[in-house]
Amino acid sequence: MRLQLEQLEKLDAFRYRIPKGTKPGMRTDALIYADENLLRQILNDLSLEQAINVAFLPGIVGSSLAMPDIHQGYGFPIGGVAATDWRTGVVSPGGVGFDINCGVRLLGTSLTRPEVAPRLKELVHQLFRDVPCGTGTKGPVRCSLGELDDVVARGARWVVEERGLGTPADIQCCEEEGTMAGANPKAVSSHAKQRGAPQLGTLGSGNHFLEVEYVERVFEPEVAQVFGLRPDQVVVLIHCGSRGFGHQVCTDYLKQMGEAMRRYNIELPDRQLACVPIHSSEGEDYLGAMACAANFAWANRQAITHYARKAIERLFGEATDVRVVYDVCHNIAKRERYRVEGEERDVLVHRKGATRAFPAGRPEVPAPYRSVGQPVLIPGSMGTASYVLVGTERAMEETFGTVCHGAGRRMSRTAAKHSPEARTARKDLEEQGIYVKAESREGIAEEIPQAYKDIDAVVDVVHQAGLSKKVARLKPMGVIKG
Repeated sequence: MRLQLEQLEKLDAFRYRIPKGTKPGMRTDALIYADENLLRQILNDLSLEQAINVAFLPGIVGSSLAMPDIHQGYGFPIGGVAATDWRTGVVSPGGVGFDINCGVRLLGTSLTRPEVAPRLKELVHQLFRDVPCGTGTKGPVRCSLGELDDVVARGARWVVEERGLGTPADIQCCEEEGTMAGANPKAVSSHAKQRGAPQLGTLGSGNHFLEVEYVERVFEPEVAQVFGLRPDQVVVLIHCGSRGFGHQVCTDYLKQMGEAMRRYNIELPDRQLACVPIHSSEGEDYLGAMACAANFAWANRQAITHYARKAIERLFGEATDVRVVYDVCHNIAKRERYRVEGEERDVLVHRKGATRAFPAGRPEVPAPYRSVGQPVLIPGSMGTASYVLVGTERAMEETFGTVCHGAGRRMSRTAAKHSPEARTARKDLEEQGIYVKAESREGIAEEIPQAYKDIDAVVDVVHQAGLSKKVARLKPMGVIKG
């Protein structure tokens, strides 16, 4: 079923609804955050049909939500959000994705753009040497399979406390302080552990990157000051996840749940939505394994932080300050509490390509930021802007405290590689003053800016809809990719 624009009910300039009765069996409606131009792009793939299918999940509460960066994924759309009742609902690995706790970490430095620009290429080459990238690359942080159980139980804390790679201050400004509770290493297959053990401290490939950027514009000076951001400041954005470890966890449990659904009498319109009751043995095991993968990702980004920090210090001196502004995941399922239909309820929020955006005063927000709200990090595509936003109360009321996670693809990787822009991508970026170092030409071709939606338009939707507020716009100077 391919949807047409006319089938959507326009609520306002940034909200569209697909009513519950659009497809027989929907348990709720689907709510899309987009402007009309973005919506026309979204309708070119099957992501809204996937959002409709998510509305079939047993125990779903609220709407099946679609963010403005939505595009087609495995089962759930990427840019999709769904909450299920903690007591009666289901958990679905497709609602988290294969790259569990793929996320973004922002580092603020004491350097300015004029200081870095003359040595930009030198810095990019140093980062490329010190932070391994690519599909099968081995990482600089070696650990045995026995140690890996400790890594995935403790997350970023293990990297700092056991290996001395970073400081306690790094951990303070991470979602969950870099360690998700409930991790169960026994629920993780030996194959997942074997895949993950050599990869700690690596970027990976695909859309993962490390970017040297500068603060081009500040929209909320008081909030930016609390976040430690100022105009022309050089920052580093790290985007990566749980590597082969998380991918294997998802693969293992999709198979298990696909077989288990018959036992629980669950029928859904798409087998990729495989799910089980949260409190079934399979559901509890998945959540324990997922928490392990989330912790692996935080440990991974912590290790990368250490080596990026050392690369910067090597060029600009040990007195250079490089601190963690924030680290947030955008592929995760978490137990959280919200008011739903007038009642306080515990729900399991599936965020797949979607970012938590909590407001001021929430205990989950790190103490240094609690007076203003959680930093929300939205990376753009290679060569375009990225954003720092701040969470709002309206997001808590409408979207389970969630916004978009990036620009969102509008062109497949294959189409991007064969586009005319791919042939001149590196040259075009250098003409804009952006220096790119990649493991392969293909890595650049797949991630050309033209393959993505307009990040400014995507962020403007969540800003205008009141789900978050723009704090700062970041522009890239140098990029390393797998």
